[in-house]
Amino acid sequence: MSRSQPKLGRNYWTLLTSSVVSNFGDGISTVAYPWLASAVTRDPLQIALIGVATRIPWLVFTLPAGVIADRVDRRKLVAWTDTFRFGLTLTVAFIVLLAGTDLADPDTIAAGTSATPERAGLLLGVLYASALLFGFAEVLRDNAAQTLMPSIVDKALLEKANGRMWGGEMVMNSLLGPVLGGFIIAIAFSLPFFVDAATFAIAAALLFTLRGSFVVEQATDRPSFIGQIKEGFAWLWNHRLLRVMGIILGVMNAMFSMALATYVLFVQEILGLDASQFGLLMTAGAVGGVIGSFTAPRVSKAIGPGSSLFLTLLGSGVTLVMTGITSSWLVVWAMFFVGSFLAVLWNVITVSLRQTIIPDELLGRVNSVYRFFAWGMMPLGMLAGGAIVTLVEALWSRDLALRMPFYVGGIVYGLLFVVALPVLNTRQIERAREEAEVRSPDQA
Repeated sequence: MSRSQPKLGRNYWTLLTSSVVSNFGDGISTVAYPWLASAVTRDPLQIALIGVATRIPWLVFTLPAGVIADRVDRRKLVAWTDTFRFGLTLTVAFIVLLAGTDLADPDTIAAGTSATPERAGLLLGVLYASALLFGFAEVLRDNAAQTLMPSIVDKALLEKANGRMWGGEMVMNSLLGPVLGGFIIAIAFSLPFFVDAATFAIAAALLFTLRGSFVVEQATDRPSFIGQIKEGFAWLWNHRLLRVMGIILGVMNAMFSMALATYVLFVQEILGLDASQFGLLMTAGAVGGVIGSFTAPRVSKAIGPGSSLFLTLLGSGVTLVMTGITSSWLVVWAMFFVGSFLAVLWNVITVSLRQTIIPDELLGRVNSVYRFFAWGMMPLGMLAGGAIVTLVEALWSRDLALRMPFYVGGIVYGLLFVVALPVLNTRQIERAREEAEVRSPDQA
């Protein structure tokens, strides 16, 4: 009798649906929040600092978040975090509604006169506070969400499950969400925020329906909170492949964040797009991401996971440089298409690898340490992006200033390729998987 093949199951489809719904709201917010910021201020450093506020929690809260994920019911943790984000987004929506409707006027936005000094100060405060709170919630939620997958999907299906997850998220986050956000912001400036809040509520409700226990069994003599952080840090630091992979990803994310820190100004002033066109530009990420989500396992199998990661490093560097050179939105769309494809290729390979080789009882903590390196560099990149634009504008021109972060990012990506060659190759990745398969339970 042939052995039945493992299936993704009800829990997976519930988790996928919840993720798709919340990412639809995230896609709307990718247009709504930057456009709100540009309606309040034209200062590139101020806009970059709003992004910094979102990412600072990845530096200060990632490690504790990993311990929390290993100590509590991961399902409830993700669900309650989405519930918190629902309440926070709803609050922002009402504040924007009360702030007035002239914020959406493209002429006043371009002139930097869409908000009075008093209202600008209020909205800047709201943006900074909400960005910081969303950042803390994102750290807690995303770290716990990634640890859910190995509990509901067979290891043999992880790449397939993650690929479909990334595909669904990309469609909503980078295609439908931004397009709808760009159009409805013209109807009412506060409307995208209300829709975003509703998606968080639906996502939380779905997560509460997941069946089973998602609490990791811990030893009765488990270390203290700080001791558990050290345990997760030590495990990752002693794993050369994951250590180097996390650090390299951290620099990659820093460069990408640097390039996007003032992206809304680049779109408005260099490409000359309005909010609805900005939303359409963001669809490139969805198209490239969806194709990447379905083809990543095949590409990885065809050329090897190591070669796939090298392709991501080189290709991403080229797309950043080309984006900085051009003034054509079509070229920028094409570069984002390629960049998103490569980003999903990287994510499907590396996330599935971590879920396979990290012991379950350590997954939350080790994953948080990995993301401390990988995501903790983002606020530094954003801060650097705002500073570079401000400095170059003072020395040369606004046009060159808005392009410069893309050039710097592309050059650093090229240097990373050289650094990665000895470590992120297929042989090292396959060896890590084999070692995880033969590890006995008492050694895990």
